[in-house]
Amino acid sequence: MLKYQQIAEEIEKYIEEHGLKQGSKLPVIETLMKQFEVSKSTITKTLELLEKRGIIFQVRGSGIFVRRQNRKGYISLLSNQGFKTDLEDYTLTSKIIELEIRKPTEEIALNLNMELHEEVYYVKRIRYINGQTLCLEESWYNKAFITYLNKEIVAESIFHYITKGLGLKVGFSDVYLHVGKLTEEEAAYLGLEKDNPKLLVESIFHLTNGQPFDFSKVTYNYEQSQFFIQANSHFF
Repeated sequence: MLKYQQIAEEIEKYIEEHGLKQGSKLPVIETLMKQFEVSKSTITKTLELLEKRGIIFQVRGSGIFVRRQNRKGYISLLSNQGFKTDLEDYTLTSKIIELEIRKPTEEIALNLNMELHEEVYYVKRIRYINGQTLCLEESWYNKAFITYLNKEIVAESIFHYITKGLGLKVGFSDVYLHVGKLTEEEAAYLGLEKDNPKLLVESIFHLTNGQPFDFSKVTYNYEQSQFFIQANSHFF
């Protein structure tokens, strides 16, 4: 991890641990330079990264302020850390349907930039929020990078295990949204009726070096799901 990325994580952690609200003012650039013992260009990169993540905003001549003010129960469609962090005030549980090592299909191999003879961990599980069905999740993890999974890990937060247990650094993701109707099988898993509304979110998660490691398809229960996107606009 580069220095500016490390500093960004420390600042974000500080904001969360101290419960800073939107509009709270952060130290000026010069103070941050002294605190982290780095150059102005490093702090500038740090602040640009935090702005892209929707955590801060800067006002020329006034300072640096906390931006993030998420509505409770909403899931970020642009998060690279799984949605557990968005739902920390809720009880999230999982029911594992399948966990196995298999060969990738052409679709999976293409999305994970791997060969057909290589192996993936296939995970199929139902996620619950406060006991209510939230989504049906299917994920394929490139076994060359996600070297080990078991039922205990899959029952909890896989992304927490990837970042903390395996020490991998998640970089960016590509997200594709599909709106349609539930199949009979999907409806049965979600406790809904066939042809009920469906939001399917396909995501490809990459490491910081650009290598994709996770391809996921998540079908959400429309009765339990709420989403948000934080966008940055620049006007010239």
